Amino acid sequence: MRVLLVYPRFPQTFWSFDRAVSLMGHRVLLPPLGLITVAALLPQSWEFRLVDCNARQVEEAEWQWADLVILSAMVVQKRDLAQQIGLAKQHGRPVAVGGPFATSTPDAAELAGVDYLVLDEGEITLPLLVEALQQGQRQGRFTAAGEKPDISTSPIPRFDLLDLNAYAMMAVQFSRGCPFQCEFCDIIVLYGRKPRTKTPDQMIAELAAIQQLNWRGEVFLVDDNFIGNKRNVKRLLIELAAWQRRESFPFSFSTEASIDLASDGELLNLMTDSGFNRVFLGIETPDSASLASASKHQNTRSPLLEAVDTITAKGLLVMAGFILGFDGETAGAGQRIVDFVNQSGIPLAMVGILQALPNTALWHRLDREQRLLRVDTEFDAGIQTNLLNFVPTRPMAEIAHEFIEAFDELYEPSNYLKRIHYYSTKLGSQQRQIRPSFQGFFAHLKSPAALAGVLTLFWNQGVRRNSRWLFWRYLLETIVQRPQVLDQYLWMAVLNEHFLEYRSVVRQQVSSQLDWSRSHLPELVGA
Repeated sequence: MRVLLVYPRFPQTFWSFDRAVSLMGHRVLLPPLGLITVAALLPQSWEFRLVDCNARQVEEAEWQWADLVILSAMVVQKRDLAQQIGLAKQHGRPVAVGGPFATSTPDAAELAGVDYLVLDEGEITLPLLVEALQQGQRQGRFTAAGEKPDISTSPIPRFDLLDLNAYAMMAVQFSRGCPFQCEFCDIIVLYGRKPRTKTPDQMIAELAAIQQLNWRGEVFLVDDNFIGNKRNVKRLLIELAAWQRRESFPFSFSTEASIDLASDGELLNLMTDSGFNRVFLGIETPDSASLASASKHQNTRSPLLEAVDTITAKGLLVMAGFILGFDGETAGAGQRIVDFVNQSGIPLAMVGILQALPNTALWHRLDREQRLLRVDTEFDAGIQTNLLNFVPTRPMAEIAHEFIEAFDELYEPSNYLKRIHYYSTKLGSQQRQIRPSFQGFFAHLKSPAALAGVLTLFWNQGVRRNSRWLFWRYLLETIVQRPQVLDQYLWMAVLNEHFLEYRSVVRQQVSSQLDWSRSHLPELVGA
């Protein structure tokens, strides 16, 4: 069997970092970890080719070569997923689709024409696909019927299928599932509330496989809550720190975690000792009433600013997500988010508008209340610049304008430079062992394209813009006073190139959707 693995394109989002990734000499931020895991789960006597459409298009010869085309996608990729399915069918190739989008909405219109739907987690359902193919079945829908696999038996992903030079970061996964019950989150729907983990030996074997392919730099642990099972995480980190020391720290790490990380000093120390540099927190909003309404109770148990400062002081750069549009939210929520971000200094603050993802608790509640908007063409879920796909409790126009104004203020170049400078003064000030990190920004400076990108960065921010004096002042202060965080500071600075461009995207996309809403849904828009 010759299998063509195809990963659909993402639209431009906050996290695509397009301009910044390009300046660092790469094409894409992260690889399709799901598809290379699929390749490892299928019979290894089969032949595999992988095309990440975010890096390049599928070539005609590759369509002709394939006996089977396998695609995986998240909801945000569904438009290009439909296009890639159509191309595969035009070439007469059978198509199998799995991943989060197919699992959450198996009857979606974008999946029309798919021969095999491989739902849920592949450790259980991919063997069912293989059996069906061996029996000559031409179609099928395979589910795990509620069963969750033991991922300690999952094989090492096929990292060898990747064009490693295309990616700014590498990706691995330690756990699936999250113990919390946030109403808007689909992670517990897809993977359950009992976090399942790999073993320390598994994770180190995966990292060794990446190392053997001569890849160095930052590795993102894609876990939706890395610390969901703290006992197993600590077991991993003890082994990981020892391995990193033996191998002279070939990697740095970033991940996602719940904010209760701040209350576990031992865990924070283990993460920094292992080479973790960054962590994403779902803060969502500084409004405690909105957190309670969304069942985000873990964020109400201790002061949010103190939690951010505690994590920052240990040397972990905090990235955070914020959401507008919760039920009962009052006017000015956008400005309150801006004030919180400026007070905490969080450099990367993703602000988005709440959307009900399929089959989440929020989705079902809004469906019962008859508040879901069935306007698929304008209100796709999963993209930060899309308006709410449900009837909010305050005017949609008010929420949209607050979103535009908040993002615009946060990523105005001078404001952003001031924030990253302020944050760098707090970063790692209480670290027990000051260890410069050269796996973040400097690890990319290996190619002429990356060196040209650095020159472009200095030209744009140090010469062309009105904020140029701030750029040079803060850069020199960092070099002289805090050289141990220079790598992190430059990484934050290069991201400003993406955010400056994305500010225009936010304003254009949200404004156009608002205009559409005024014509089609005037009763929801308000002022």
